[in-house]
Amino acid sequence: MAEVRAVAKYIRISPRKVRIVMDLIRGKDVKDAFAILKFTPKRGAEILTKVLNSAVANAENNNDMDSSRLYISKCFVDPGPTLKRIHPRSRGQAFAILKRTSHVTIYVDERQEESKTEEQN
Repeated sequence: MAEVRAVAKYIRISPRKVRIVMDLIRGKDVKDAFAILKFTPKRGAEILTKVLNSAVANAENNNDMDSSRLYISKCFVDPGPTLKRIHPRSRGQAFAILKRTSHVTIYVDERQEESKTEEQN
């Protein structure tokens, strides 16, 4: 079985903030993950929902996988390029503002059915 992935790049949210939500869904079934994301009051939850939807669609349409048996096998967020802005301060000073971006990656895979012969042994 090959894992199927979906990637969202250059998302304008800090990776640190997305990781908080991502840790909640890592290793979960796709249905459970959608339920968790729906009721998580963080901005990262909306982003992860879109990426997870894309991963499920890729699995169904490109790899003929059964969506009811999918789970999140791997997920991670990497930092993207940082936009550097300045905030003017008193006496001609300028303080840096770092607007961070993220690259979000989610891998989904099908759970293997355990056969009843293995359970009996």
